[in-house]
Amino acid sequence: MRDAEGREPILAGSQPPLLHSAYKSTVLRAPSKPLIRLPETFSDITAPVYGYFPVGEADSDLTRQHAGEPQGERIIVAGRVLDEDGRPVPGALIEVWQANAAGRYVHQKDAHPAPIDPNFTGAGRAITDEEGRYTFTTIKPGPYPWRNHHNAWRPAHIHFSLFGPSFLTRLVTQMYFPDDVFFPYDPIFQSIPDERARRRLVSTFDLSLTQPEWAVGFRFDIVVRGSRSTPFEGRV
Repeated sequence: MRDAEGREPILAGSQPPLLHSAYKSTVLRAPSKPLIRLPETFSDITAPVYGYFPVGEADSDLTRQHAGEPQGERIIVAGRVLDEDGRPVPGALIEVWQANAAGRYVHQKDAHPAPIDPNFTGAGRAITDEEGRYTFTTIKPGPYPWRNHHNAWRPAHIHFSLFGPSFLTRLVTQMYFPDDVFFPYDPIFQSIPDERARRRLVSTFDLSLTQPEWAVGFRFDIVVRGSRSTPFEGRV
């Protein structure tokens, strides 16, 4: 079934709710009153999304952004950005950010007593090609404590941000790794009630992406609309 514009609807239960009491931050962040639609301005839909500096070749290789080699398991994450009909989405800006191999972010508010890697910042960018493809080389992040509840640990994950033609067309999600032991205990992952939708956030091992004696490959395709869309943060 499709809507009046011919698009597949987003199925109920396939996206995380704005308020999920087990994820305590949403209690303060989720809207408590009816939403108000703000009129768009011309600058809203035409403002650039690439920032001051253009996207360079080194932006997609998070292991080459410093003088030395970062610590941890080197991985390659690649996939395609598609619409609900399986068509590629070219020219989309993808940003990633993540913790290092010890599970620590380079951020002043991260007080986790784990080492900071001087050769790993944990942020990168890439632009999808004509077939909607992207590739990142990085380090597999470690799990980390986050104090949401007693003995709370986040599964290893990489944050993904996707931009369309303007800053307002932004979608944010997270990519996880197969068979993580923390899946059953993580309220963010479990905030998505549909098991099939949760699995769309989990990457798959890909031997064809794996490079001998160099890096292990994981595939993560992203669908931006429709009943098979990737769960995104901020959708009702």
